[in-house]
Amino acid sequence: MAESAQLMRQWRLLQILSHRKQGVTLQELAQETEVSNRTIARDLLVLKSVGFPVTEMTTVHGKKHWKIVGNVGIAQLQFTLEETAALYLGRQFLELMAGTLFWQGSHSAYQKIKSALSDPAVRFLEKLASAVHLTNHHIVNYAERAELIDQLMLAIEDHRLTVITYQSLRSTEPVTLYDIHPYALIFHKGALYLIAWSLDHGAIRTFKVDRISEVDVQPNLMTFQRPKDFHPAKYLEHSFGIFAEERAPQIIRIRFSPPVVRILQEKKFHTSQHLSYNNDGSVIAEYQLTGFEEIRSWLLSFGRHARVLEPDELVETIREELDLMIDSYSLGDRSYD
Repeated sequence: MAESAQLMRQWRLLQILSHRKQGVTLQELAQETEVSNRTIARDLLVLKSVGFPVTEMTTVHGKKHWKIVGNVGIAQLQFTLEETAALYLGRQFLELMAGTLFWQGSHSAYQKIKSALSDPAVRFLEKLASAVHLTNHHIVNYAERAELIDQLMLAIEDHRLTVITYQSLRSTEPVTLYDIHPYALIFHKGALYLIAWSLDHGAIRTFKVDRISEVDVQPNLMTFQRPKDFHPAKYLEHSFGIFAEERAPQIIRIRFSPPVVRILQEKKFHTSQHLSYNNDGSVIAEYQLTGFEEIRSWLLSFGRHARVLEPDELVETIREELDLMIDSYSLGDRSYD
Protein backbone atom coordinates (compact mmCIF):
# COMPACT_ATOMS: atom_id res chain seq x y z
CA MET A 1 0.00 0.00 0.00
CA ALA A 2 2.93 2.36 0.68
CA GLU A 3 4.13 1.76 -2.87
CA SER A 4 0.63 2.41 -4.21
CA ALA A 5 0.37 5.69 -2.27
CA GLN A 6 3.71 6.85 -3.65
CA LEU A 7 2.66 5.95 -7.17
CA MET A 8 -0.57 7.98 -6.90
CA ARG A 9 1.34 10.98 -5.57
CA GLN A 10 3.82 10.78 -8.45
CA TRP A 11 0.90 10.66 -10.88
CA ARG A 12 -0.39 13.89 -9.32
CA LEU A 13 3.03 15.47 -9.79
CA LEU A 14 2.95 14.60 -13.49
CA GLN A 15 -0.50 16.18 -13.74
CA ILE A 16 0.71 19.41 -12.10
CA LEU A 17 3.86 19.64 -14.22
CA SER A 18 1.91 18.94 -17.43
CA HIS A 19 -0.37 21.93 -16.77
CA ARG A 20 2.33 24.35 -15.56
CA LYS A 21 4.39 24.94 -18.66
CA GLN A 22 6.53 27.59 -16.92
CA GLY A 23 7.56 25.16 -14.20
CA VAL A 24 6.84 24.73 -10.49
CA THR A 25 9.12 25.14 -7.49
CA LEU A 26 9.83 22.28 -5.14
CA GLN A 27 8.12 24.18 -2.34
CA GLU A 28 4.97 24.71 -4.42
CA LEU A 29 4.80 21.03 -5.30
CA ALA A 30 5.24 20.09 -1.65
CA GLN A 31 2.45 22.46 -0.58
CA GLU A 32 0.01 21.23 -3.23
CA THR A 33 0.58 17.58 -2.40
CA GLU A 34 0.89 18.28 1.34
CA VAL A 35 4.09 16.33 1.89
CA SER A 36 7.66 17.40 2.67
CA ASN A 37 10.14 18.93 0.21
CA ARG A 38 12.37 15.91 0.69
CA THR A 39 9.56 13.52 -0.32
CA ILE A 40 8.83 15.56 -3.47
CA ALA A 41 12.52 15.65 -4.37
CA ARG A 42 12.68 11.85 -4.17
CA ASP A 43 9.52 11.52 -6.27
CA LEU A 44 10.88 13.78 -8.99
CA LEU A 45 14.12 11.83 -9.16
CA VAL A 46 12.13 8.60 -9.49
CA LEU A 47 10.07 10.05 -12.36
CA LYS A 48 13.23 11.23 -14.08
CA SER A 49 15.01 7.89 -13.62
CA VAL A 50 12.21 5.91 -15.27
CA GLY A 51 12.27 8.12 -18.36
CA PHE A 52 9.78 10.93 -17.87
CA PRO A 53 11.21 14.20 -19.30
CA VAL A 54 11.14 16.14 -16.01
CA THR A 55 14.09 18.37 -15.22
CA GLU A 56 15.18 21.12 -12.85
CA MET A 57 15.89 24.51 -14.43
CA THR A 58 17.23 27.77 -13.01
CA THR A 59 15.62 31.07 -14.03
CA VAL A 60 17.54 34.29 -14.72
CA HIS A 61 16.80 35.32 -11.15
CA GLY A 62 18.39 32.17 -9.80
CA LYS A 63 15.12 30.52 -8.79
CA LYS A 64 14.86 26.79 -9.45
CA HIS A 65 11.81 25.27 -11.12
CA TRP A 66 10.85 21.76 -12.09
CA LYS A 67 9.15 21.33 -15.46
CA ILE A 68 8.47 18.88 -18.26
CA VAL A 69 10.83 19.47 -21.17
CA GLY A 70 9.23 20.08 -24.56
CA ASN A 71 5.72 21.04 -25.67
CA VAL A 72 4.53 17.76 -27.13
CA GLY A 73 4.42 15.53 -24.08
CA ILE A 74 6.49 12.36 -24.27
CA ALA A 75 7.98 12.54 -27.74
CA GLN A 76 9.10 8.93 -27.92
CA LEU A 77 5.50 7.71 -27.71
CA GLN A 78 4.83 7.60 -31.44
CA PHE A 79 1.66 5.58 -31.85
CA THR A 80 0.87 3.65 -35.02
CA LEU A 81 -2.55 4.13 -36.60
CA GLU A 82 -3.60 0.77 -35.18
CA GLU A 83 -2.53 1.80 -31.67
CA THR A 84 -4.22 5.20 -32.00
CA ALA A 85 -7.46 3.59 -33.14
CA ALA A 86 -7.35 1.09 -30.26
CA LEU A 87 -6.91 3.86 -27.69
CA TYR A 88 -9.70 5.92 -29.21
CA LEU A 89 -12.10 2.97 -29.33
CA GLY A 90 -11.31 2.11 -25.71
CA ARG A 91 -12.53 5.45 -24.39
CA GLN A 92 -15.99 4.13 -23.49
CA PHE A 93 -14.49 1.75 -20.95
CA LEU A 94 -12.82 4.62 -19.07
CA GLU A 95 -16.09 6.53 -18.91
CA LEU A 96 -16.80 4.31 -15.90
CA MET A 97 -14.09 6.30 -14.10
CA ALA A 98 -15.74 9.70 -14.60
CA GLY A 99 -15.00 11.88 -11.60
CA THR A 100 -12.00 9.84 -10.51
CA LEU A 101 -8.29 10.57 -10.72
CA PHE A 102 -7.60 9.35 -14.25
CA TRP A 103 -10.73 10.40 -16.11
CA GLN A 104 -9.80 14.02 -16.87
CA GLY A 105 -6.43 13.05 -18.33
CA SER A 106 -7.91 10.26 -20.44
CA HIS A 107 -10.69 12.53 -21.73
CA SER A 108 -8.11 15.14 -22.79
CA ALA A 109 -6.06 12.44 -24.54
CA TYR A 110 -9.09 11.28 -26.55
CA GLN A 111 -9.78 14.84 -27.67
CA LYS A 112 -6.19 15.16 -28.91
CA ILE A 113 -6.44 11.89 -30.82
CA LYS A 114 -9.70 13.03 -32.37
CA SER A 115 -8.26 16.39 -33.44
CA ALA A 116 -5.29 14.65 -35.07
CA LEU A 117 -7.50 12.46 -37.27
CA SER A 118 -9.42 13.51 -40.36
CA ASP A 119 -13.21 13.74 -40.19
CA PRO A 120 -13.68 10.61 -42.35
CA ALA A 121 -11.28 8.70 -40.08
CA VAL A 122 -13.20 9.78 -36.97
CA ARG A 123 -16.52 8.75 -38.55
CA PHE A 124 -15.02 5.39 -39.44
CA LEU A 125 -13.83 4.81 -35.87
CA GLU A 126 -17.18 5.88 -34.44
CA LYS A 127 -18.91 3.40 -36.72
CA LEU A 128 -16.48 0.71 -35.65
CA ALA A 129 -16.96 1.57 -31.98
CA SER A 130 -20.73 1.12 -32.29
CA ALA A 131 -20.13 -2.59 -32.88
CA VAL A 132 -19.27 -2.94 -29.18
CA HIS A 133 -21.69 -1.32 -26.75
CA LEU A 134 -20.98 -0.93 -23.06
CA THR A 135 -24.14 -0.65 -20.99
CA ASN A 136 -24.20 1.90 -18.21
CA HIS A 137 -26.78 0.18 -16.04
CA HIS A 138 -25.86 0.26 -12.36
CA ILE A 139 -22.88 2.49 -13.18
CA VAL A 140 -22.40 5.47 -10.85
CA ASN A 141 -21.22 8.79 -12.30
CA TYR A 142 -18.76 10.40 -9.90
CA ALA A 143 -18.29 13.65 -11.82
CA GLU A 144 -19.92 15.65 -9.01
CA ARG A 145 -17.81 13.90 -6.37
CA ALA A 146 -14.40 14.49 -7.92
CA GLU A 147 -13.22 16.79 -5.10
CA LEU A 148 -14.49 14.39 -2.43
CA ILE A 149 -12.63 11.49 -4.10
CA ASP A 150 -9.47 13.59 -4.37
CA GLN A 151 -9.64 14.22 -0.62
CA LEU A 152 -10.02 10.50 0.06
CA MET A 153 -7.02 9.77 -2.19
CA LEU A 154 -4.99 12.35 -0.28
CA ALA A 155 -5.96 10.79 3.05
CA ILE A 156 -5.05 7.31 1.81
CA GLU A 157 -1.62 8.23 0.47
CA ASP A 158 -0.65 10.47 3.40
CA HIS A 159 -2.11 8.20 6.12
CA ARG A 160 -4.24 11.04 7.52
CA LEU A 161 -7.01 10.67 10.07
CA THR A 162 -10.26 11.56 8.32
CA VAL A 163 -13.80 12.38 9.40
CA ILE A 164 -16.55 11.40 6.97
CA THR A 165 -20.25 12.21 6.98
CA TYR A 166 -22.00 8.99 6.05
CA GLN A 167 -25.55 7.72 5.69
CA SER A 168 -25.72 3.94 5.56
CA LEU A 169 -28.47 2.12 3.71
CA ARG A 170 -30.02 0.95 6.97
CA SER A 171 -29.31 4.07 8.99
CA THR A 172 -32.15 5.41 11.12
CA GLU A 173 -30.39 8.77 11.40
CA PRO A 174 -29.96 11.20 8.48
CA VAL A 175 -26.16 11.26 8.78
CA THR A 176 -23.43 9.83 10.97
CA LEU A 177 -19.89 11.13 11.55
CA TYR A 178 -17.15 8.52 11.52
CA ASP A 179 -13.47 8.92 12.45
CA ILE A 180 -11.61 6.65 10.06
CA HIS A 181 -8.18 5.59 8.82
CA PRO A 182 -8.67 5.31 5.02
CA TYR A 183 -6.85 2.29 3.56
CA ALA A 184 -7.98 1.92 -0.08
CA LEU A 185 -10.60 2.73 -2.72
CA ILE A 186 -12.14 -0.24 -4.54
CA PHE A 187 -14.05 -0.10 -7.84
CA HIS A 188 -16.66 -2.88 -7.72
CA LYS A 189 -19.61 -3.47 -10.05
CA GLY A 190 -19.75 0.10 -11.30
CA ALA A 191 -19.38 1.80 -7.89
CA LEU A 192 -16.58 3.02 -5.63
CA TYR A 193 -16.10 1.77 -2.08
CA LEU A 194 -13.77 2.93 0.67
CA ILE A 195 -12.11 0.37 2.93
CA ALA A 196 -11.06 1.99 6.19
CA TRP A 197 -10.42 1.32 9.85
CA SER A 198 -13.33 2.78 11.78
CA LEU A 199 -12.37 4.10 15.19
CA ASP A 200 -16.05 4.05 16.16
CA HIS A 201 -16.41 0.33 15.39
CA GLY A 202 -12.88 -0.72 16.33
CA ALA A 203 -12.69 -2.71 13.09
CA ILE A 204 -12.24 -2.42 9.33
CA ARG A 205 -15.40 -1.26 7.59
CA THR A 206 -16.48 -0.81 3.96
CA PHE A 207 -18.16 2.50 3.07
CA LYS A 208 -19.91 3.13 -0.25
CA VAL A 209 -18.59 6.41 -1.65
CA ASP A 210 -22.06 7.34 -2.95
CA ARG A 211 -23.23 7.61 0.66
CA ILE A 212 -20.38 9.85 1.80
CA SER A 213 -21.48 13.48 1.68
CA GLU A 214 -18.47 15.17 3.32
CA VAL A 215 -14.79 14.39 3.83
CA ASP A 216 -12.67 16.27 6.37
CA VAL A 217 -8.99 15.31 6.14
CA GLN A 218 -7.25 16.16 9.40
CA PRO A 219 -3.92 18.08 9.65
CA ASN A 220 -0.57 16.45 8.90
CA LEU A 221 0.13 15.80 12.58
CA MET A 222 -2.94 13.55 12.86
CA THR A 223 -1.66 10.53 10.96
CA PHE A 224 -1.94 6.78 11.42
CA GLN A 225 0.09 3.68 10.66
CA ARG A 226 -1.51 1.39 8.11
CA PRO A 227 -0.98 -2.31 8.95
CA LYS A 228 1.96 -3.61 6.94
CA ASP A 229 0.12 -6.81 6.05
CA PHE A 230 -2.99 -5.06 4.74
CA HIS A 231 -3.74 -5.40 1.03
CA PRO A 232 -7.18 -4.97 -0.57
CA ALA A 233 -6.97 -8.26 -2.49
CA LYS A 234 -5.98 -10.18 0.63
CA TYR A 235 -8.67 -8.48 2.72
CA LEU A 236 -11.38 -9.39 0.18
CA GLU A 237 -10.02 -12.87 -0.52
CA HIS A 238 -12.91 -14.63 1.22
CA SER A 239 -15.59 -12.08 0.37
CA PHE A 240 -18.19 -12.79 -2.31
CA GLY A 241 -18.10 -9.16 -3.32
CA ILE A 242 -17.00 -6.04 -1.49
CA PHE A 243 -17.94 -6.76 2.13
CA ALA A 244 -15.68 -8.92 4.28
CA GLU A 245 -16.13 -10.21 7.81
CA GLU A 246 -13.27 -10.71 10.24
CA ARG A 247 -13.77 -14.38 11.01
CA ALA A 248 -12.47 -17.69 9.70
CA PRO A 249 -13.84 -18.65 6.26
CA GLN A 250 -16.48 -21.37 6.13
CA ILE A 251 -17.10 -23.94 3.41
CA ILE A 252 -20.38 -23.27 1.63
CA ARG A 253 -21.91 -26.04 -0.50
CA ILE A 254 -24.77 -25.42 -2.93
CA ARG A 255 -26.53 -27.80 -5.30
CA PHE A 256 -27.37 -26.21 -8.65
CA SER A 257 -29.86 -28.00 -10.87
CA PRO A 258 -29.03 -28.83 -14.54
CA PRO A 259 -30.76 -25.82 -16.19
CA VAL A 260 -28.29 -23.36 -14.57
CA VAL A 261 -25.08 -25.42 -14.55
CA ARG A 262 -23.77 -23.75 -17.69
CA ILE A 263 -23.82 -20.38 -15.93
CA LEU A 264 -21.32 -21.72 -13.40
CA GLN A 265 -19.19 -23.22 -16.16
CA GLU A 266 -19.02 -19.94 -18.06
CA LYS A 267 -17.85 -17.81 -15.16
CA LYS A 268 -15.88 -18.38 -11.98
CA PHE A 269 -17.87 -16.42 -9.41
CA HIS A 270 -15.17 -16.65 -6.74
CA THR A 271 -11.53 -17.72 -6.67
CA SER A 272 -12.40 -20.57 -4.28
CA GLN A 273 -15.16 -21.94 -6.54
CA HIS A 274 -14.94 -25.71 -6.98
CA LEU A 275 -17.49 -27.69 -8.99
CA SER A 276 -18.36 -31.36 -8.56
CA TYR A 277 -20.61 -32.94 -11.18
CA ASN A 278 -23.42 -35.39 -10.37
CA ASN A 279 -24.82 -38.13 -12.61
CA ASP A 280 -28.18 -36.34 -12.90
CA GLY A 281 -26.51 -33.27 -14.47
CA SER A 282 -26.58 -31.14 -11.35
CA VAL A 283 -23.50 -29.55 -9.80
CA ILE A 284 -22.30 -29.14 -6.23
CA ALA A 285 -20.47 -25.81 -5.93
CA GLU A 286 -18.16 -25.11 -3.02
CA TYR A 287 -16.97 -21.70 -1.81
CA GLN A 288 -14.84 -20.58 1.13
CA LEU A 289 -16.33 -17.35 2.49
CA THR A 290 -16.46 -15.35 5.71
CA GLY A 291 -19.87 -13.74 5.18
CA PHE A 292 -23.27 -14.69 3.75
CA GLU A 293 -24.94 -11.37 2.85
CA GLU A 294 -23.79 -11.08 -0.75
CA ILE A 295 -23.91 -14.77 -1.67
CA ARG A 296 -27.41 -14.97 -0.18
CA SER A 297 -28.73 -12.41 -2.65
CA TRP A 298 -26.93 -14.19 -5.48
CA LEU A 299 -28.38 -17.57 -4.56
CA LEU A 300 -31.92 -16.18 -4.34
CA SER A 301 -31.58 -14.96 -7.94
CA PHE A 302 -31.45 -18.63 -9.05
CA GLY A 303 -34.80 -19.38 -7.41
CA ARG A 304 -35.55 -23.12 -7.10
CA HIS A 305 -32.43 -24.04 -9.08
CA ALA A 306 -30.07 -23.38 -6.15
CA ARG A 307 -30.28 -25.19 -2.82
CA VAL A 308 -27.84 -24.58 0.04
CA LEU A 309 -26.54 -27.79 1.59
CA GLU A 310 -24.30 -26.25 4.24
CA PRO A 311 -23.64 -24.53 6.55
CA ASP A 312 -26.86 -24.66 8.55
CA GLU A 313 -26.59 -20.95 9.34
CA LEU A 314 -26.88 -20.03 5.66
CA VAL A 315 -29.67 -22.58 5.13
CA GLU A 316 -31.67 -20.94 7.91
CA THR A 317 -30.98 -17.46 6.55
CA ILE A 318 -32.30 -18.45 3.11
CA ARG A 319 -35.34 -20.15 4.65
CA GLU A 320 -36.22 -17.06 6.68
CA GLU A 321 -35.96 -14.85 3.61
CA LEU A 322 -38.20 -17.18 1.60
CA ASP A 323 -40.79 -17.22 4.39
CA LEU A 324 -40.87 -13.42 4.36
CA MET A 325 -41.25 -13.41 0.56
CA ILE A 326 -44.14 -15.87 0.76
CA ASP A 327 -45.83 -13.70 3.38
CA SER A 328 -45.45 -10.61 1.18
CA TYR A 329 -47.12 -12.47 -1.72
CA SER A 330 -49.92 -13.98 0.36
CA LEU A 331 -53.28 -13.95 -1.41
CA GLY A 332 -54.96 -12.25 1.49
CA ASP A 333 -52.71 -9.20 1.37
CA ARG A 334 -53.42 -6.85 -1.52
CA SER A 335 -52.48 -3.61 0.21
CA TYR A 336 -49.93 -1.24 -1.29
CA ASP A 337 -47.65 1.02 0.71
